Amino acid sequence: MSDTIRFVMDGEIRELRDVSPTLTVFNWLRESERRCGTKEGCAEGDCGACTVAIGERAGERVRYRAVNSCIQFVPTLDGKALVTVESLKHKGKLHPAQRAMVECHGSQCGFCTPGFVMSLFTLYHNAENPGREAIEDCLAGNLCRCTGYRPIIDAAQRMYELGRKDRFHARASETAQQLRAIARADSLALEWQGQKYFAPKSLDAFAALVVEHPDAVLLGGGTDVGLWVTKQHRRLATMIYTGDVATLHTLEIGSEFITIGGAVPYTDAAAALAADYPDFGEMLRRLGSVQVRNAGTLGGNIGNASPIGDTPPLLIALDATLKLRRGGETRELPIADFFLDYRKTALKPGEFIEAVRVPRAKPEVRFAAYKISKRFDQDISAVCGAFAATLAGGRVTRIRIGFGGMAATPKRAVHAETALLGRPWTDANIRAAMRALGGDFQPIADMRASAEYRLMVARNLLLKFFLETAGKQGATRVIKRDIAA
Repeated sequence: MSDTIRFVMDGEIRELRDVSPTLTVFNWLRESERRCGTKEGCAEGDCGACTVAIGERAGERVRYRAVNSCIQFVPTLDGKALVTVESLKHKGKLHPAQRAMVECHGSQCGFCTPGFVMSLFTLYHNAENPGREAIEDCLAGNLCRCTGYRPIIDAAQRMYELGRKDRFHARASETAQQLRAIARADSLALEWQGQKYFAPKSLDAFAALVVEHPDAVLLGGGTDVGLWVTKQHRRLATMIYTGDVATLHTLEIGSEFITIGGAVPYTDAAAALAADYPDFGEMLRRLGSVQVRNAGTLGGNIGNASPIGDTPPLLIALDATLKLRRGGETRELPIADFFLDYRKTALKPGEFIEAVRVPRAKPEVRFAAYKISKRFDQDISAVCGAFAATLAGGRVTRIRIGFGGMAATPKRAVHAETALLGRPWTDANIRAAMRALGGDFQPIADMRASAEYRLMVARNLLLKFFLETAGKQGATRVIKRDIAA
């Protein structure tokens, strides 16, 4: 094992020792490197002012993705490349993203500008001709209180006119060689003032560490765990990082199932899920910003067992199963049986989520998912509902309904399902199932919604699903471009 964090920054291989495992990239940049272009607006991955780019080797090229440095821990940089806003200007010449922001007057107070520039930088490297929707999605995780976004969107379009290649393209092969040189065969293990951090390479090593440290925090993208440090000021004694285990990053599309490793980021899972279930793709797009989706994982969203997590209701409706592992032993568990109580799961000590298995779409199954939140983008659900129904001869032969935000856990609506199973797919029976939801849930009231509102919304989402699947006329969806218009 090694105790040295190695990464590439500005063409140089950097090595760090004797740092806290929970030191954020943001704090290291500003306090140790004096790179003050990266700003802190929220310290919870919401505003995007702290955006940096992380580069990973993809063959002979480097793939850059935007992340929130305020909740990214420094040890997770190991084996990667780090790009900050200071990295972009070269020999007195602005990067096309920077120059476009200047020419289009995309900055006023300037506080948020470096984060926008870094988001534009990653867009520049990942999309050749992005349309307006792709640009808006890229910028949804960056908040600005001055410009109204129009000049920033103009800058996103203008930067391509200023050149299609930058020096990062030119030295991609060199950077890839540097990343290959620092790729470790061993595991990273840090200890600092009683805190421990492990980043194993193999699944067997990961499983052994989880058994050895059953109370350790399993760290994926840190989009939840990061807030434990920045907001709750918790001291995490032991962390085991999922991000270096290749097996946990596998995604297989088979004839019967889509199998998604426990450490696959939302960004990588989205395309496969959206191809079979468009509503799943849309849910992931609204789950968080690009920065959050680049870091956060499907396995983490399940494992943290939040009652308002967006993916569990959909996975419950689709009857997904979890592959759980403890040491050398594995077992399969329906996801509906995974959530036991508030933040309590069926995981045994030393056990973890190895993979999620989602059944492939079938022509006879109608699936829909809806998210109700105060903001369209990057907001926490008040209610999330998902529905999967099989209809034959106008009757319901199979139905599964999953809800989030309605109970202490993501949960099936068994009473509503029973009211529909085997019965004709009619308005009258839907109304009966809507009433039956009152037996499934006694929602709480909180800052996001009252109990009465939640139950009313849940009932209306079931009605909405019926209207969409019964061929009723009328618009039932509010989409982002309608709001923008």
